[in-house]
Amino acid sequence: MRFLAVNLSSFLVELASLDDTLALFDALSAFPEKGIEEIIPAARTLLIRYHPLQTSMAQLAEKISQRRLTQHGSRSGPLVTIPVNYNGEDLPAVAELMGVDIQEVIRRHQESVWNVAFTGFAPGFAYMVSDTGGWQIPRRSTPRTRIPAGSVALAGEFSGIYPQASPGGWQLIGQTELHMWDLAREQPALLLPGSQVQFVDSDAKSTMISLPTKTRQHQPVASESATMTVLATGLQTTWQDDGRAGKASLGLSESGSMDKNAQHTANRIVGNPNHSPCLEITQGGFRARANGDVVISITGAPCPLTLKTAEGERFFVESYRPLNLAAGDEIHVGTPTRGLRSYLAVRSGFVVEQILGSAARDSLAQLGPEPICVGDILQTGAHPHCNAVLLDELPPSGLPAVGETVTLDIISGPRTDWFTTQALEKLTAQGWLVTPQSNRIGLRLAGEQRLERRLHQELPSEGTCSGSIQVPANGQPVLFLHDHPLTGGYPVIAAVAQYHLDLAGQIPPGAVIRFNIIQPFTELTGSEASDHRAA
Repeated sequence: MRFLAVNLSSFLVELASLDDTLALFDALSAFPEKGIEEIIPAARTLLIRYHPLQTSMAQLAEKISQRRLTQHGSRSGPLVTIPVNYNGEDLPAVAELMGVDIQEVIRRHQESVWNVAFTGFAPGFAYMVSDTGGWQIPRRSTPRTRIPAGSVALAGEFSGIYPQASPGGWQLIGQTELHMWDLAREQPALLLPGSQVQFVDSDAKSTMISLPTKTRQHQPVASESATMTVLATGLQTTWQDDGRAGKASLGLSESGSMDKNAQHTANRIVGNPNHSPCLEITQGGFRARANGDVVISITGAPCPLTLKTAEGERFFVESYRPLNLAAGDEIHVGTPTRGLRSYLAVRSGFVVEQILGSAARDSLAQLGPEPICVGDILQTGAHPHCNAVLLDELPPSGLPAVGETVTLDIISGPRTDWFTTQALEKLTAQGWLVTPQSNRIGLRLAGEQRLERRLHQELPSEGTCSGSIQVPANGQPVLFLHDHPLTGGYPVIAAVAQYHLDLAGQIPPGAVIRFNIIQPFTELTGSEASDHRAA
């Protein structure tokens, strides 16, 4: 085993094979080590997130290295029959790679029983391995920018089905009409780890065995509390809260507010629990009218705030203060002078639909309440008992503006050793421009000098975390934010320290990032795990 630091509370365990990886996952799931909060299995690795006040990477590595990999837990699940129309664009290329004709590829794909080893990349995306083995299909050299939902594909030893339209580099061999992810089902993911899958021709008669389809029961909305009417949304306004931690088995990252400290502060000011849903307003431009007396607060990126009364009078008001709106009053949120995202909370809390335990809108998974639209009526009254309002909260300092440079602390790894020494020097020596293609999934960066890899083989998919700096083939990094894919196939050269993630979520396009290494590439191996070695 190799133990590779990811950030200040996560590390990768790298193993020799998928079998070893699943054996260790089963062992740690059955008899967990103290301090482990979440484990994300992948092709050759486990991403382990732990509580640093309870344990350390070195302590866990020493204990995990002593685990035996000879015993597997029970991974048998329901048999799901998937009808496929074998019309994929890459089917001829796959046949050529395998040295057989197209019909033989289809026959082998259908005669194998495929077992779901783990999930990731997107909600409902299952990595399936054949019971007979023998599949080793390289990814496409140039990924497609859009793969249709339901596409059946191959990559490496895996077969997978894209649950929604998304970019991807797997080889497409067919299409299915079954929904891999459906929130109308009690269990949204059709395929979970342990499930077995049999592929058949779409016109074949077969019995479909799937997960329960019980319709979700939505919570009733209160009807007597005050409301607010949305008059303008700006670039984008979404519901956000603390997100969906612990949903890795469904292929979901945590998501949630980009600046959780600002969200928590907005709630504290009006007396709500910290985790209550807020409006996340990107680049200002939001306007709303109160239809009854409400108390609001606005935090995060500093914006000019205007209160327009029902009589037409206008007043400039401050952020980070409780603000009372009477019926007919309007709040106007201007364009931020620094930062990117502002947060609006209302006393007693917004009433928002919870999906899988959260009201957060996940832009990658397309999960959670829809983005706010003009004309939406926002209901209040989720928390009938509130604390006192606060008058002493202070706005943050140091949020970057367009054209300015912000420094983020990073931890080298887990794949720093895949890059040249010069690449690591370039990562910290030059500034990285945040491009307009950035979003809640990640910041796309551009530097004068790209990062060169030392190893050029394919990296089997492995778990990623918020703050991971992934480097695709073009050598220009992507800094993952909270809506990032759960697993990724490009090497991660470093990760932003967790205490700088809120700051990263406030960096606007046009600002420049410089990286500061606070921990070098750290690797522990096997029984020597207690000897902390840095390369």
